[in-house]
Amino acid sequence: MHLLNCTIKSELFPSNDCYPFIIPAIRFLNKLDFTSPVTIFAGDNGSGKSTLLRAITMRCNIHIWSGPEREKPGYNLYEDRLWEFLDITWAHGPVPGSFFGAEMFRHFAQNVDEWASLSPGVLDYYGGRPLTSQSHGQCHLSYFRNRYGIKGLYFLDEPENALAPAKELELMKLMHRVSRQGHAQFIMATHSPILMACPGAKILSFDSSPLKEVLYEDTEHFRFYREFMNNREKFIDP
Repeated sequence: MHLLNCTIKSELFPSNDCYPFIIPAIRFLNKLDFTSPVTIFAGDNGSGKSTLLRAITMRCNIHIWSGPEREKPGYNLYEDRLWEFLDITWAHGPVPGSFFGAEMFRHFAQNVDEWASLSPGVLDYYGGRPLTSQSHGQCHLSYFRNRYGIKGLYFLDEPENALAPAKELELMKLMHRVSRQGHAQFIMATHSPILMACPGAKILSFDSSPLKEVLYEDTEHFRFYREFMNNREKFIDP
């Protein structure tokens, strides 16, 4: 374990009616303990999983890659400031790590390949092949296989995007293996029942406020998929 806990100083929030401070799962959370090498944030869209994941990442001083800034209607002064109201406790001091988000990974991969045009040895850290020459799923797995063998703290935001079910299983087995070795800790937001099945993972439901730990079989995702597979006809309108 590298990161032991995160405390949210909600009493210092500058607003209680503005995103992200208005999200119930965040607003009423005081302290989050990390007691397993793999922690999973589960919940519906908009429940705050990715928002808190990114804030903890920033508070740990781990860079989040992003593409060019785009104009959008309206401006939220507080949108990226949740991390300022977090305190964290390390087990033995800060460790390096990374943040993976499928929507930004293409930009990261393009940068890696540009670096490799000047220093080909860079690709040795990512499987030896240009990342952008591979499919999205292959590219992601090349990154996972090589990066997660290094000691660190790893954040993943819905990594199942672009992964076939068998590849999700490969990622889950990789996380389980390296976390058991004691050098890697994972904190992940996901909708994938396959990734949630990682042995020993602590699953936190963002569908309740405050957050609560749930068993794998009690997640809404597992229940929905099981019901759909067993009775898919009733989900399809005639």
